[in-house]
Amino acid sequence: MGKKWGRIGAFFAIIIAVGILISQTAFDVARSTNLGLDLQGGFEVLYELQPEDGQELTENDIQATASALNQRVDVLGVSEPSITVEGEDRIRVQLPGVEDQEEARELLSTEAELSFRDVDDNLMLSGEDLEQGGASAVFDEQNQPIVQLTLQDGQEFGEITEELYTNPPPENSLVIWLDYEEEEHAFYDEIGEADPAFLSAPSVNEPLYTDTVTIQGGFTLEEAEFLAEVLNAGSLPVQIEEVYSNAVGASLGEQALEETLFAGLVGVSLILLYMMAYYRFMGVIAAITLSVYIYLVMILFNSIQGVLTLPGIAALILGVGMAVDANILTYERIKEELKDGKSMKSAYKAGSRRALGTIIDANVTTIIAAAVLFYFGTSAVQGFAVMLIVSILTSFITAVYGSRLLLGLWINSRSLNRKYWLFGVKERDVRRGL
Repeated sequence: MGKKWGRIGAFFAIIIAVGILISQTAFDVARSTNLGLDLQGGFEVLYELQPEDGQELTENDIQATASALNQRVDVLGVSEPSITVEGEDRIRVQLPGVEDQEEARELLSTEAELSFRDVDDNLMLSGEDLEQGGASAVFDEQNQPIVQLTLQDGQEFGEITEELYTNPPPENSLVIWLDYEEEEHAFYDEIGEADPAFLSAPSVNEPLYTDTVTIQGGFTLEEAEFLAEVLNAGSLPVQIEEVYSNAVGASLGEQALEETLFAGLVGVSLILLYMMAYYRFMGVIAAITLSVYIYLVMILFNSIQGVLTLPGIAALILGVGMAVDANILTYERIKEELKDGKSMKSAYKAGSRRALGTIIDANVTTIIAAAVLFYFGTSAVQGFAVMLIVSILTSFITAVYGSRLLLGLWINSRSLNRKYWLFGVKERDVRRGL
């Protein structure tokens, strides 16, 4: 009698402890989950790298470009950005929660190649001559926004300005360009335009042996800050071309999240109701382990810094189906053993053992498929694959070991002996009884 009530007491102790744990931490787990841009809104863009004619794109070029894009994303202050290399020449940038999508597009796509040239468009200095992070937005004596640059070598700049200042106007100008294109841009073509392509063309009236240079272009404060940030982020190693972009508004993302969670809740609830109606007591055990499964999946997903997307939620629900499938395989085997007249304990052991091999086969084949999706898939497909793998591994633990633990406590207490109806088995279908 003591062991019987001890096992039943252990069952309820486990249920109460798990219930308290989930109720106290579930909201924190949900709040700490990183949402993808399809659930919280944001901006996504896919770039194709364009090397110069005759040059071959290398792995270093791809990684350097991804690093430069990442530095530019830091300027935007986006939480949990995703920058992934796809294929041999593409980079996908996902910016969840970004508010100004046009600013993001402009910041990411500009080459940010600063150059100082004479009026004949000969290169005098390039962005490589700037101190890293040395650009800043400041105000001049007239309280107008300007961009201040710090050079690595003030002596070299002095020699350049000494060469220029002896020339007559406008040949004594030092033209400052951003993203100069040799075939498209020329100083004398732009000088007469209302909005020239160069940033500014100050006249050099004396040698300037200094490592500080200012760019005055009639900027607003926002324009000056933006230019400084772009220059600090650095230029892109190769040109990039936008292949695809997608913008999701915050309200649309919130609506998608609410509708998806509601659909998932309805689906899971129907599954649990079916399990409890058909498998009776075993269905109640399945409902408990499935609740624990969802909780553990979210903890594990957060621990690997995963980003939850709509495909990820779909994978989570699919994992519920896999967990239910494992429970059904086990419970059906147990019912078959009971109908053969075996005792509750014998039916439980034999049914669990016979179902295990099938469960392992099903889970392994699904994991292989998910691994293939992750290896060959794009960003959204990879997110689905990661969530699916985490879900399957977790469902195996909860559906196999969790269910066995809880059900085994009741079976070994002998409280369920001859209570075939609790297992969804009619007594008349049992060929032999205890």
